[in-house]
Amino acid sequence: MRFQVFGTAFAVFALTVVGTVSPSSASPTRFMEMDRATTAPVGHRQFCQSNEWACRGSTSQPAIVKLTEARWQELIAINAEVNNRIRPVTDIELFGREEYWTYPVDGAGDCEEYVLEKQRVLIAAGWPKSALLITVAKDIKNAGHAVLTVRTDQGDMILDNQVTAVLPWYATPYRYIKRQSPHAPAKWTGISDTRVTTVSSVGN
Repeated sequence: MRFQVFGTAFAVFALTVVGTVSPSSASPTRFMEMDRATTAPVGHRQFCQSNEWACRGSTSQPAIVKLTEARWQELIAINAEVNNRIRPVTDIELFGREEYWTYPVDGAGDCEEYVLEKQRVLIAAGWPKSALLITVAKDIKNAGHAVLTVRTDQGDMILDNQVTAVLPWYATPYRYIKRQSPHAPAKWTGISDTRVTTVSSVGN
């Protein structure tokens, strides 16, 4: 079956699903290359202190979602619903400080609030938590940005509030720095994204 993705920055992206594929047997470009363990962003550490239930647990067998047509359509729908429901407002405007991670407040938030809400809604819809990973990147202006990586048998898919389409990670305009470990939501792992050679890392 063939899935199509529509967005403002990318006209059409088609993905052909041909059965179950594991990261070890699929093309390496479909999946982010992970590096060693690294520190969690300051904002996520603060979030975990305030929302301990969201950061508990661990697994030795993290899930990879089989991307059926129904799952794909659900992913697109939830991404669009959250993007449309939340108004983009900076942490400075909302909380008077930078890098304050929380769930949306009064229907507003910045990129981290979009990501946290998408993760929460997908978990409530039955998606496995270990396949829904908060991910930090540098955007086209070299500014810090957060997206949600969804680990599927067709590769790592990105849910974003800047690019409205759901796209494979390598089709997005970002340099990826680190993301939640699929083994434990409070731990983070570096990403070896060598597609761009001169982008500074996210320090917090």
